[in-house]
Amino acid sequence: MSLHFENELRGLKQQLLVMASHAEEAVRRAVGAVLEQNAVLASQVEADDDILDRFEVELDEMGIHLLAKAPLASELRLITMGMKIAHELERVGDAATTIARRARSLTEQPPFRSLPELDTLTTLVLEMLKDALDSFVQGDAAKARAVVPRDKEADALNKKMQRELASAIAANPQHTIACLDLMTVAKSLERIGDHAKNIAEEVVYLHEGRDIRHTLKPVSTA
Repeated sequence: MSLHFENELRGLKQQLLVMASHAEEAVRRAVGAVLEQNAVLASQVEADDDILDRFEVELDEMGIHLLAKAPLASELRLITMGMKIAHELERVGDAATTIARRARSLTEQPPFRSLPELDTLTTLVLEMLKDALDSFVQGDAAKARAVVPRDKEADALNKKMQRELASAIAANPQHTIACLDLMTVAKSLERIGDHAKNIAEEVVYLHEGRDIRHTLKPVSTA
């Protein structure tokens, strides 16, 4: 690998980390807008949505430029995975924008009780995202593997919130819109966990050559 190519590859990784930082911050601000009933903050998150779109386009262009240099197989996998990660991060940004829109709607509804699970779910998916990206940068397949099962925790928290909010609608119909907004917020956070898991699975494939995306127990035919 030439020094120039190595520097360009390092630049791709660094740009991914900058994009990841923007994605994480968008999620934090969007959830903050929900918790604080802050329409101004929500609008700022929505306005910044195209930043991550531009990052994805830029990283795609960087990847295509590097691919045109006929890299070795290992470098090829690294470049294409970087492009896939950029796509996952752009989807994280989309989820943050969805949360921000629901936050603006919530400011127009009667105040609803706090949901501690919302903080827990937010912390979980952001930790998953950080660990997945760290595993990519550090080349740590074990760290990536540790991210994957935590997706089930995110799923369980989302389902718990969906049940609680559905019960709240039945008990207090005046909170229907607020509860539906919060259901969307919870589902969007769960999807962010999915994107983190996708990144982690790609890291495992990159370093171990094993596709663990659909690793399930065999279906019994008995």
